Amino acid sequence: MNKTILGLVILSQIACSKSEDTASTSTTTTGTVDITTVVQSKFFNGVTVASSGTSIVLKSNGLPDHKTPYWGVGNALYEDFPTNYHANVNTSMTSHTYAMTIVAKPVVSTSHEETTLGAIGMALNGVPIYNDREGGNVALDALTITTFDYSGAHPGPGKDYHYHTTGRYTTTDDANLVGFLRDGFPIYGRKDKDGTYPTLDTYGGHTGITADFPEGIYHYHASNVNYLNTGYYVLKAGSYYGTKGTFTE
Repeated sequence: MNKTILGLVILSQIACSKSEDTASTSTTTTGTVDITTVVQSKFFNGVTVASSGTSIVLKSNGLPDHKTPYWGVGNALYEDFPTNYHANVNTSMTSHTYAMTIVAKPVVSTSHEETTLGAIGMALNGVPIYNDREGGNVALDALTITTFDYSGAHPGPGKDYHYHTTGRYTTTDDANLVGFLRDGFPIYGRKDKDGTYPTLDTYGGHTGITADFPEGIYHYHASNVNYLNTGYYVLKAGSYYGTKGTFTE
C-alpha cells in the first residue's frame, strides 16, 4: 500500500466512534408484538439472551462466526480481501464484552432519534451493526469501503469488528433476518418475504408480515441502493423508528 493510500485509510480509521450508551427519553405508547421468542430462537449460540419480561438483554464478544481477513493469516477463518481492496490499519480484531438491552414489545416513538456513531444494533451472530456514517459524522466514502471485507465490515480503532453494509455472510439480495436494532425492531435484507423489494418509509422500514412474524411487525430493510456503485448496500441510515435501548461495552 503506498503512503497516500495508507494515510487516507488511517484517516478513515479515526472513525466509527462509539455511540452514547444511554437510552433515549422519547415518549412511546404500549407495544403489542412480543419479540422475545424470536430473539431467543434466532440469535446464534455465541450470544446469550436473558429476558426479564419487559426487556431483553443480549450479550456477545462481537467476533464474527465467518471468514474475514481480519482474523489474520493462519487462522482457520482467514480469507483474503476482495480484489483491489486495501487492509484496514487495524489488521486484526479483538474480543469485546457487549450488552444490548432492548424492549420485549417495541413500539413507534413520538420522537424519532437520529442514529449516532457506534453500535445501533446487533446481528444474529453478535457482531455490532453500524449506520452509514464515519468519524466526524460524515458519510462512508469509497476509500473507507476499500477496508471492508466480503461482509461489508471492518474493525474500528478499538479493533471492534462491525457491519456497515450487506455482505456475503449477512444478507445480499434476500429476505433474511439480519438482527435487531437498539429500538427492538428487526432488520432484514433488501427483499420482503414474497421476494419483492418493498417501499420503505423515512426510517428505512415498513409494517408487514415476515417469516419470523407472520402476524406482522414493523421492520427495517437494508437499502436497495447500490452505495457509490461499490456493490454494497447500507444496512441502516437515518433515525430509529422506536426508542433505542442501551448498548454497552
